[in-house]
Amino acid sequence: MSKAEKIKNFDPNGVGLDNGHFIGLPFVEEEAEVILLPVPWDVTVSYTAGTATGPANILQASSQLDLYDPFVPDAWKTGIYMRPPNESWLKQSEALRPLAQAYIDFLEAGRNITDNKTMSDTLAKINTACHQLKDWVYQRTSELLDQGKIVGLVGGEHSVPLGYLEALAERYPGFGILQIDAHMDLREAYEGFIYSHASIFYNVLKLNGLGKLVQLGIRDYCEAEVGEVAKRADLVEVFFDHSMKAALYEGATFHSLCTAIVNMLPQEVYVSFDIDGLSPYLCPNTGTPVPGGLDFQQAIYLLQQLVDSGRTIIGFDVCEVGGLPHEWDGNVGARLLYRLANLTGKSQGKI
Repeated sequence: MSKAEKIKNFDPNGVGLDNGHFIGLPFVEEEAEVILLPVPWDVTVSYTAGTATGPANILQASSQLDLYDPFVPDAWKTGIYMRPPNESWLKQSEALRPLAQAYIDFLEAGRNITDNKTMSDTLAKINTACHQLKDWVYQRTSELLDQGKIVGLVGGEHSVPLGYLEALAERYPGFGILQIDAHMDLREAYEGFIYSHASIFYNVLKLNGLGKLVQLGIRDYCEAEVGEVAKRADLVEVFFDHSMKAALYEGATFHSLCTAIVNMLPQEVYVSFDIDGLSPYLCPNTGTPVPGGLDFQQAIYLLQQLVDSGRTIIGFDVCEVGGLPHEWDGNVGARLLYRLANLTGKSQGKI
């Protein structure tokens, strides 16, 4: 059956199909404009593990979503396909996480790995695996980009988009990143993990081709990260959660704040959405929840303003969604992922 025939025969008002596809859509990968690539990995998380099964949780919860998007009608017809979570990486994550936890406990007890060969070897082993994962993500996303696909990465911990961002930097020099997050993620090799979830944007700032990094929702950070922003003021702009809330309390409109955020970004923008950028009631089982943050409609409104400004979303990720069996986290993650896919397609003229 052709894609056109599938669209004709599919009932978007019917029962959500539990067919193993995102939102029960009928498309296979070759027919889809948007490919969601799960990366089931949460080895370096420093607080609560479990986001490795976030992609599976999102996929399972997605069959309960209604398809109508009032801002992008008929968006589902472009085709969205989510690959099954990669079992090999999930097994590696599950094997390495207990080692990482033992290593983190060792550090938190105030001990030094130079005095312990086992812990030194553990760190080296994890850094090697994380580097291999980065290369895998680069290769898979490069292949999809070369096919003309829109790629959305689904984490897993927030370290996983680095390989994808490397691929985009080669194709879109001067591109910007809109990072929605509770954390700056600008720590250098946090806890010794070169590719830590808390170091993703420290690593991203090294990329040739990055034009601007705009962070918002930020409300949990360290002195070194503030210093990093000061050193890279030409490249990084931060909209702290406390500053945004103060502006709203004092009479500013959320629209005016969104305009200021969007105006900082170049024409081509990647959206990196750590789910903990939202208020914790929307993501209670994320790895590092923090009080404050955006509500869901605020986040969607901001993304709409980004697209309405005429800018192009060149790719996106949604990371740190709580894993199975936390259905609420998967429900929220699936809704965010769907709206991001729709808005990205609209911005690229594919809808």
